Amino acid sequence: MWPSKGPHNQAGGRNVDVRARQAHTAYVLLMGICGIAFGAGVFLAFSRPSEIDPPWGGPPTDGTEIVRRYVWYLTVGIGAGVASGLLIIGAGGRLAMRLLAITADEAAQGRITEAEEVVGRITLDGTVGFVLFFGAFGGLVTGILYVLMNKVLPSNAFKGALFGLALLVTAGTRIEPLRVSNPDFDIVGPGWVSITVFTALGIVHGAVLATIAGRYSRRLPLLSAERSVLVRYLPLLLLLPAFPLIAFFAVGAGLLVALHRFPALVEAMHSPPALKWSRAIAVLIILVATPSFVIAVTDIAGRS
Repeated sequence: MWPSKGPHNQAGGRNVDVRARQAHTAYVLLMGICGIAFGAGVFLAFSRPSEIDPPWGGPPTDGTEIVRRYVWYLTVGIGAGVASGLLIIGAGGRLAMRLLAITADEAAQGRITEAEEVVGRITLDGTVGFVLFFGAFGGLVTGILYVLMNKVLPSNAFKGALFGLALLVTAGTRIEPLRVSNPDFDIVGPGWVSITVFTALGIVHGAVLATIAGRYSRRLPLLSAERSVLVRYLPLLLLLPAFPLIAFFAVGAGLLVALHRFPALVEAMHSPPALKWSRAIAVLIILVATPSFVIAVTDIAGRS
């Protein structure tokens, strides 16, 4: 028997329409927020870059000052990395995933991705989780790496972009975002769109990271007990959920203090020949990683 078209069904239909409109409004709002955040990041990427500028001159006088400088660099890396990660890796990555879902063929819609998300469906929980986890954690790691590699990178306007590109070549196809073993490239695509989008995100992330790190360094004094100074070191609290990282950085601080007991060795490590060798090693690592990067990208381009 056909269902009745009485008031009850009409009310049910109205409820369905209301839920559909609410879902659409939430989707537009989420994409709008991600778009604004990503747009702010792109603006920073094309703004005038600046070098990391420590608020001191000359060698440290004692172990306490060594630790304070160490914490200063760590804070710059974490703060700038997380900020750029939320804007580009998080918000930009979410927009990229939506673009890939749109460009995928009809058969891909509704399929389950590696992260157990549904292709074509944008949810609040999924978006917030992606932005916070991948954006914040990914930015934290890349920010610390950028601080470590700061002296090795060339001092020009493309410093951050080159860093982002180097990360893609050396780690992008092994970890993320162009991990060749990722089954999602068999679902969404086309492959060349995935490569183009994620390569652009990696380069922009590096550029934004460099810009924020340079500006943040000019506003961050050495650690002290003053409340106004302690507030600027709040990014360090992001390490609390990851206790192993805290232990790792504490060991690093101890090794650094021990190393400075040998002034001649420290001076040699900061000499122009040491810098040249460091750059040569970095270039060699990139060259060694390039063939596997090309093979992986070629594989992805031929998928989906």
